[in-house]
Amino acid sequence: MSSANSDTAPASPGTFLIQKERTRFFGLTLDECIKTFFGGNAVVAVVVLGLITLFLFREGADFFGQNRESLRVYRQAGLEYVDIMRETERDHTALTRYLFDIRLQALKALTADGLSVAEANAKLAAFDDFSYAYGDAVLNVRGLVSDLTEAASAIKTKANVADDRRIERDQYLAAGMTAEAAAVTVEDVDFATEVKAITGTLPFYKDELTNFGTELERVVTELPVLPVPEVQPRLERFRQLTRQYVAGFPDNVERLENWDQFAPVPLSRSFTSFIFGTQWLTASFWQDWYGVVPLFVGSLMVSTIALFIAVPLGVGAAVYVNQIASPREQRFIKPFIEFISAIPSVVLGFFGIAMLGTALRAMSQWEAMSWVPGFPFAERLNALTAGCLLAVIAVPTIFTLAEDAINNVPRAFKEASFALGASRLQTILRIIVPASLSGIVSAVLLGLGRVIGETMVVLLCAGNRIAIPDFTEGLAAFMQPVHTMTGIIAQEMGEVVRGSIHYRALFVVGLLLFFIALTINFLAQKIVRKYRISVG
Repeated sequence: MSSANSDTAPASPGTFLIQKERTRFFGLTLDECIKTFFGGNAVVAVVVLGLITLFLFREGADFFGQNRESLRVYRQAGLEYVDIMRETERDHTALTRYLFDIRLQALKALTADGLSVAEANAKLAAFDDFSYAYGDAVLNVRGLVSDLTEAASAIKTKANVADDRRIERDQYLAAGMTAEAAAVTVEDVDFATEVKAITGTLPFYKDELTNFGTELERVVTELPVLPVPEVQPRLERFRQLTRQYVAGFPDNVERLENWDQFAPVPLSRSFTSFIFGTQWLTASFWQDWYGVVPLFVGSLMVSTIALFIAVPLGVGAAVYVNQIASPREQRFIKPFIEFISAIPSVVLGFFGIAMLGTALRAMSQWEAMSWVPGFPFAERLNALTAGCLLAVIAVPTIFTLAEDAINNVPRAFKEASFALGASRLQTILRIIVPASLSGIVSAVLLGLGRVIGETMVVLLCAGNRIAIPDFTEGLAAFMQPVHTMTGIIAQEMGEVVRGSIHYRALFVVGLLLFFIALTINFLAQKIVRKYRISVG
């Protein structure tokens, strides 16, 4: 009987603990296995982060060396020398555009006074003769620079061919094919001899520059009087700009005289040309430039537009749902906002191309919207279109995190405010929002990290123009097409040759983007931790 009772008697708690302790997997107890499984997530995250960083560094590290070599060839082949000459032509082109802008302003003023376009053009005939004379003055300098451009380009082509043949020979030698390697001939380029034909034209260039300056002085002394008095001051300003331009000719000549073909290119220039460069120009017959500034500015602009729209919507919705909305409204609004994050970004991009961009452009044509800076605009795909769509992507992130921050404010704060006679609105604005401000700021930062890393929307809707917008137009610059760091990687990575300087440059852009996003998320997490400590 006692034996039967012992078989059916329930085990004591200590027995279960002993059995649990004896249950082992790979030498670990069940508790240890659970801790290892969940605690290993942090290790996995660190390992993945390290692998991504290592991969980006490995693929992009050689860029700066390759870029330095490209700049060395650019200098030794005479391209840099010709570009110094070309600066004079480019500045003249800018002055000519300024002149045409004056004419356009005068034409608008005349037609606004009731004249037909033909009558307005007739009144501007003297101004047109002046413009033609001003534009033709540069023809001799332009012809010389054009000839030297072809000569310098031919030298660079020779150097590139020699490098390609040298690489081909090294590949044969690495494969043990000595006979094939011996058949590859490499014609080294004597840069000093080749570039003499370019630098030897300096005396002739000086003469042409002197004649050019004399002709410009003669032309601007015969400055016409416009039939539109309010535009005449701009024409006088044009005269001053032209004389300042001519006064800079000796400096241009001095730079050419002091130019050193074999001056070493420091490695720092490779860094600065990337970080501060304003051109991203690839597959150029002249010189490739990898400057990240226009891409960074484009990313910053669309992110600014997105946050300008998303922050009021996300934070406002969080405050309303948490503090004002009824339970029924909460059950409807919260899932609806959070569902937005489930929409694929490529679908939002298609929506931007097919509908939003066209709708914004049409709205900009409305007379009632003429007061908005930058309206009307012609490009339907621009920073504004991309920014509006990125705002849609950012709202769920900002809403969810901001609502959590507001929800974590101690209830005693709200009750104390009501006890002192404050209204609901006063309590929200002066107690709840300030108490949760650090959490809201972290929500905004995480929203920024979300939009700055977005690819498909900006690739489809930002316009993809690699240029720094004209900020002299004020807010109208946000209606211009831009390109972004994420967009350039997605657009060009599939077309580059593995290991080339262009390939490496895209990885350096990715590395820069990675560290920007990492910094934003780090700041956001730091603010969150500070917020939790202060609340606790």
